[in-house]
Amino acid sequence: LLLLLLPLAALAAAAVLLGLPSYDIPPGVNQPAKLRLVLTVLLGTAALGRILEKTGLCSQITFGRYVRQGRKLGLDPKLFIQDLQFNEVPVRVYQPKATSDGPRRGILFFHGGGWVFGSLDTYEKVCRYLSRESDSVVVSVQYRLAPEHKYPAAYEDCLNATQHFLQHLELYGVDPARVIVCGDSAGGNLAAAVSQTLAGSSDLPRLRAQILIYPGLQALDFNLPSYHQNRGVPLLFRERAAFFALLYLNGDALHMQEVLAGSHIPPDMRLKYRKWVSPDNIPEEFKVRGVKPLRPTDFIAEVYETVKRFCEPNLCPLLAEDSVVHQLPESFILTCEYDVLRDDGLLYKKRLEDNGVRVTWYHLEDGFHGIISLYDYCGFSFPSGKKGLDSVVNFLKSL
Repeated sequence: LLLLLLPLAALAAAAVLLGLPSYDIPPGVNQPAKLRLVLTVLLGTAALGRILEKTGLCSQITFGRYVRQGRKLGLDPKLFIQDLQFNEVPVRVYQPKATSDGPRRGILFFHGGGWVFGSLDTYEKVCRYLSRESDSVVVSVQYRLAPEHKYPAAYEDCLNATQHFLQHLELYGVDPARVIVCGDSAGGNLAAAVSQTLAGSSDLPRLRAQILIYPGLQALDFNLPSYHQNRGVPLLFRERAAFFALLYLNGDALHMQEVLAGSHIPPDMRLKYRKWVSPDNIPEEFKVRGVKPLRPTDFIAEVYETVKRFCEPNLCPLLAEDSVVHQLPESFILTCEYDVLRDDGLLYKKRLEDNGVRVTWYHLEDGFHGIISLYDYCGFSFPSGKKGLDSVVNFLKSL
């Protein structure tokens, strides 16, 4: 096996070296040299995964999940950690060992990874940090992943786990008035969708807040300013954002080029949602790096038929009606300047504020997509990742 893997690894390394120059790491990015090292590892993983898939040894996605799994952490002297199931959904519960004067706040955490990658182990460091530093009970949710499990599987798992937790808060010493949903990237999408679903619920405790860390919130327009400015910036490229959305929706990435071009949405529907999804709603200071206007593309009805569920708020929360948005709890939104999803966060911030929802916004000027989970990565750290994570902790302590 080793003799087989060595030449495969050499081929992967060659592919990485040939591909690296095509990626854009602006000088303003936090720790650009370290980011290039991380990118090299990810590109190498992807290249080797493609080779393994072609040889029939395993799929590229399976190999990618294995590599991203990370090493197991030892016991934490400050936390009780246990793996459970909430409504048949695997979860990991983190509870501070220190005594508390009263019930603690509770956090439902939904991990990122494009609905395709990520696990309880992948986000172990982040969840331990949140639990220790904010003195909160954290429930990390292992929702089903695409492409094996298409939309709405991930959303339903997160909703079911949240409902179960809200029904059994006393078992975990959690204050019913201080329950928060939180997630990064695809997890931020799921947190927003769950929060919207529960906004009008009268038979469960009302959520105290939602924390959305560089969330992906719409799939109507992959040509917003941040998509152009950051299309080649790691760790999420413009094409990969559309790829992940399609994999979650349909289990395949067919028609990705048409979706990127904007041919998948009917003109009347695009006009309807323009009040919410439009470059006009992005503050001018975020357009200074240059945005090229695109030529209009022709609508393709056949493509729309395959992706029309992109217009469902449970998949694209930015499209929820005002009657839902105005009921949402206090919100925290973190965005990064060098992130294709930056404008999704900015547009949702405006929607929330327009509907009278209190919003705390934290913007990492030198941040890139995925930086929170890299705050302590393989022996070296990204200072802005920790700064962003601490901003979340500070918000939690204010609740």
